[in-house]
Amino acid sequence: MDFKVGIVGLGYVGLPLAVESGKLYPTIGFDINSIRIDELKSRIDRTLEVTKTDLEASILLEYSKDAKDLSQCNFYIVTVPTPIDEYKNPDLRPIISASQMVGSLLKSGDIVVYESTVFPGCTEEVCVPILEKESGLKFNENFFCGYSPERINPGDKEHRINNILKITSGSNQKTSKKVDAFYNSFIKAGTHLASSIKVAEAAKVIENSQRDINIAFVNELAIIFDKLEIDTHEVLEAAGTKWNFLPFKPGLVGGHCIGVDPFYLTQKAESVGHHPQVILSGRKINDQMGQYVAQKVIKLLGSKRKLSAESKVLILGFTFKENCPDTRNTRVIDIYEELITYGVKVSVYDPSAEVFQVKEEYGIALEKSIDSNYDAIILAVAHSGFLKLDWNEIRNSTPIIYDVKGILPKNLIDGRL
Repeated sequence: MDFKVGIVGLGYVGLPLAVESGKLYPTIGFDINSIRIDELKSRIDRTLEVTKTDLEASILLEYSKDAKDLSQCNFYIVTVPTPIDEYKNPDLRPIISASQMVGSLLKSGDIVVYESTVFPGCTEEVCVPILEKESGLKFNENFFCGYSPERINPGDKEHRINNILKITSGSNQKTSKKVDAFYNSFIKAGTHLASSIKVAEAAKVIENSQRDINIAFVNELAIIFDKLEIDTHEVLEAAGTKWNFLPFKPGLVGGHCIGVDPFYLTQKAESVGHHPQVILSGRKINDQMGQYVAQKVIKLLGSKRKLSAESKVLILGFTFKENCPDTRNTRVIDIYEELITYGVKVSVYDPSAEVFQVKEEYGIALEKSIDSNYDAIILAVAHSGFLKLDWNEIRNSTPIIYDVKGILPKNLIDGRL
């Protein structure tokens, strides 16, 4: 197949993919965010996933905010977000909108591949009918589909798109081979061709559900061991000496993958009559950890007679993970909101986060610098810059230091998960 590629959505997933595709094939990177398109044309990636050098090396890649520019493509890849709504139900509006747009452009012989995380069956049950309706074409006769789940790890400079093995699939055998050949042409780690689109969808959604459940287990252990006055990290270090012990650590579970994907699986499970107890229990535990941290800090303030309406607490870090500017579904907000209910004054400092985005989405004005006069400091995100701070000096001026990430020396802190 003479690939003419159209990437729909240029976020953390779509842009790295577009860059690699654009080194080999004529590629149009499309996004509805005009500011994003203008920045990329100027070789600026605000997500920090791709360097200026990478962007310049992708000589066949063009950017557009006009859907008509995609009409020349014959191989579409949809990489839009698949979030959840306020009731924690899958929000399919972005993928539905993308399908409507692509459907209006489809020609006979075209292939549409989805990378967005969805529940098993979504591609064929939700997206395909939209493509058929908008195009007037018939699925698996005039156009074809594939599913190749994204495995991007934001902020990770070691595991990149071309060295992460890729799952591929197609709506029939011929399409599967074409989809697999496309990804194999630039992914050095190779591919795994799944037997069907549903298998590939299911494989993706359980990857993050598995991590969610494992983190929930150690989060529950952290709560238990705290009540027993045992250091959780010391327990995990000791248990980790066994060859097959899994190295998970307690912490906040946010972002647009681990804290979201399990709800796509549970919703589908309930639609076929099964209530998934283990997955939902894990979600419940992980969702309460921000409040748990805040309550621990409040108790520490009370024990040191520092709790009052004038108490000042600084949260270090607001993004959902270290060395990444993304604040979507950050669970640090849970710490902030719980502290506010106790009437203390809470400040947040995170030089990695986008100031405007935090203000617009969460109503929080980030601090421009760190003062030296706080009653408590909570290290919530392990940005590399925070590790370089003089924590001995901070210890001397701060009554309480709580380490959510468990990375500071034990003698410098008053508590940790």
